[in-house]
Amino acid sequence: MGLTSNNVVMLSVVASVLLFGTTVWLWPRLARRGVAPVLGRIGILLVTQVSLFAALGLFANQSFGFYGSWSDLFGTETTPGVVVNHDAAGNTRVQVTDIRKMNITGNSSPAVAGRIEKVTIKGPQSGLGSQAYVYLPPEYFRPEYSGRDFPATLVLTGYPGTTEALINGLKYPQNAHKLVKDGRMQPMVLVMLRPTIAPPRDTECIDVPGGPQTETFFTQDVPTAVEGHYRVGKRARNWGVIGNSTGGYCALKMAMRHPETFSAAAGLSPSYKSPIDATTGDLFGGSKRLERENDLMWRLDHLPAPPVSLLVSSSEHGEKNYNDTVKFIEKVKEVNGRGEPTRISSIILKSGGHNFNTWKREVPSALEWLGGRLSDR
Repeated sequence: MGLTSNNVVMLSVVASVLLFGTTVWLWPRLARRGVAPVLGRIGILLVTQVSLFAALGLFANQSFGFYGSWSDLFGTETTPGVVVNHDAAGNTRVQVTDIRKMNITGNSSPAVAGRIEKVTIKGPQSGLGSQAYVYLPPEYFRPEYSGRDFPATLVLTGYPGTTEALINGLKYPQNAHKLVKDGRMQPMVLVMLRPTIAPPRDTECIDVPGGPQTETFFTQDVPTAVEGHYRVGKRARNWGVIGNSTGGYCALKMAMRHPETFSAAAGLSPSYKSPIDATTGDLFGGSKRLERENDLMWRLDHLPAPPVSLLVSSSEHGEKNYNDTVKFIEKVKEVNGRGEPTRISSIILKSGGHNFNTWKREVPSALEWLGGRLSDR
């Protein structure tokens, strides 16, 4: 059972409840004096406390995606980092390193369940590289679709996040499969990454002056690499981007700054400007111009609105970004009222915190919205 699976969390909760009941039941017998009863009380209290903290820790990890697997948690993950060489123009930009079968109702055939490929993506323009997961829908493997290019969506985690959390926690491939099966969405290729391309630094998907060129990686290198390896469209109308938290800010910003790459973007619980803190360092090299250009509110007030469709989400109770989200929606509606081409949609929950449980409620609707705005032509 995976670290982030519901079964593991439920098993830990049940174990904690049983141990608590056992403690209450055995306490009268352990209340006597003597070395053995004292050691018994210490032992049973210790085991109960550990089980309780384990249950809370597993639930928190599932909600926020701190660790994606047992090997990640215990530090036994030994997959090396990606070194990108740029001395040969013909370097393969996408290299498949593993294939993960999806099991849908007992059938793992790619033409029925789809397939997830673990890949390495090299970025010659940015000089960066990253591991990613690519979900290919069942239609990708069916003969009747063999001549078709599919729309593609870049899917980003928050910071620090793990790419595995997009599969095991937010269940993007599983949701996409169900939406297509139910006739609510066209089949799409999902390219799943985390925005932390230069760990441990949080670059907020910015081309940092003198630092990591993360924006170039996501807006130029990744689409070009994927288009060269898979049957996906090569135009902006074929590409969308979605993310939660930091990934949500990245999604909105990259679509607004690069409408030539993405035509639609969904930000789940996004911020609307980059923070400057210990995890980011100086993102702008002292440039106020660059800082303003990465402030989405400022862009709407001072720059022409791009021809993109945007979706934002928040909660009336539990999300700190609610007021900013309402303000952002109103600003887009204002520029749209002046005839500018940006479109805005929203998912506003009555309550929901900044966590996986909230985003799991939003992912299906956001994917359906994206599917309705991307073209396979």
